[in-house]
Amino acid sequence: MQTRTQFEDIQNYLTDASNMPGGRAEKLFVPATAAAVAEILREANAEGTPVTISGARTGTVGGAVPFGGTIISLEKLNSIEIDKDAATVTVGAGSILGDLQKEVERHGLFYPPDPTEWSCQIGGNIATNASGARSFKYGATREYVRALRVVLADGDILSIRRGEFIADPDGVLRVKTDKGNAIEIKVPTYERPNVRKNVSGYFNSDRLDAVDLFIGSEGTLGVIVEAELSLLEKPKGFFSGIVFFPEESDLLTFVNAVRTALRKHPVATAPGSDKRTDEGVRVPIDVTLLEYFDANSLKLISEKFPETPSGMAGAIFFEQETTAEDEDALLGLWNELLERHNAAESASWFTTNEQDLGKMREFRHALPVTVNERVVRNKQKKIGTDMAVPDDKFASFLRFYKDILESSGIEFVIFGHIGDSHLHANLLPKNEAEATRSRQIYGRCIAQAIMLGGCVSAEHGIGKLKRNYLAAMMGERYLNEMAEVKRALDPKGILGRGNVFSEAYLTA
Repeated sequence: MQTRTQFEDIQNYLTDASNMPGGRAEKLFVPATAAAVAEILREANAEGTPVTISGARTGTVGGAVPFGGTIISLEKLNSIEIDKDAATVTVGAGSILGDLQKEVERHGLFYPPDPTEWSCQIGGNIATNASGARSFKYGATREYVRALRVVLADGDILSIRRGEFIADPDGVLRVKTDKGNAIEIKVPTYERPNVRKNVSGYFNSDRLDAVDLFIGSEGTLGVIVEAELSLLEKPKGFFSGIVFFPEESDLLTFVNAVRTALRKHPVATAPGSDKRTDEGVRVPIDVTLLEYFDANSLKLISEKFPETPSGMAGAIFFEQETTAEDEDALLGLWNELLERHNAAESASWFTTNEQDLGKMREFRHALPVTVNERVVRNKQKKIGTDMAVPDDKFASFLRFYKDILESSGIEFVIFGHIGDSHLHANLLPKNEAEATRSRQIYGRCIAQAIMLGGCVSAEHGIGKLKRNYLAAMMGERYLNEMAEVKRALDPKGILGRGNVFSEAYLTA
């Protein structure tokens, strides 16, 4: 096991993608086994030393930024073992998502979670319940976790399989460690927002599964060292498009129509037929992803993709999985849907081959890259939102976004996961005065999302930077319930200190 104490050996582990300043630590450990992680934690727990878990540090909320104590990097826990017959993979927490995806692909299988940054580590994905664009159809990481191996703060190890430890009707979850030690946890009682994506605080539910408690807990309840994940059969084919709309109202009704089609599973028209009947080919419009770009986003992207049509109110990027049997019928359905909602079909881009799909994904990823370039040029930090709201409140929330941002005079773009009613509004201040106003606008957007029954973080988590927003969403009572969960698993509060909620709740 590597141990490092010199600043030059530790400095790269003192920040993450949030660029939160002030990170510091006395020691960095790079263990290669779960047993070594347990040994480090036993000593840290005995001494009351804070421990920050470091993955690939791609998080944007400061969760991996230490403020004293010890860092444990999981980078050497990078094994990947696929069981093709069972369609599962057992993976070390330090494994890179991109490496996992390549190995899964090599076996003709499919792992759906698709966060934008493929250099992230699987342990971090689980700790934040990472999602991404494909969550519209496939859900977030939680849907694919079958079992976890977790090292607790005192060094004991908890090996849990889905369905093994379930909370009783009174909301008490009892687990047993590998050594036979019993732990009793009171499940928080808050009602979760009615949104498609939510990583705002600890997960709770009736009959809570212990596996689900650790997913999304941001390294505060235990150190995930290994996971067993479900895999799917690789899709046979796809039809994908970036569709431009001259009018935003048509774009929004198109999105609603796609959601409705998903619920109704329509019957496609058989080739040569002019009506839908049960004799037709029964196929659903069943998109994998549904992504949005506002007019400002398109203007910014056009710096790298000059073929982007001008004068459009926005665009939608979609992917639909197909087979040889249903492809023609699906293309007909999509053509009808686009015509009905006045899409600029002649200016839009469509493909059924991997090479062109790669270009479309480059178009999607060019936006955050260009935003970051603008941020560097302005010598200011971007202010980016991550809220989700209920579907029936989405249109009004988008209108709120646009009204408040357009009136600010600050450069902005709005893009992201419109299928999940979850968009990212990025403000790009040019000076300190605009930066101050941007932070004020962010606070107002948070308040609006909460008022509409939404959540303060849909996919990036809380970390250290969003604790106050979680407090506004949850209130004192429920933060105290979360703190009670942490005390049951980490009585001295050494893990992820400062993440999710203030340390003050642990001493109350």
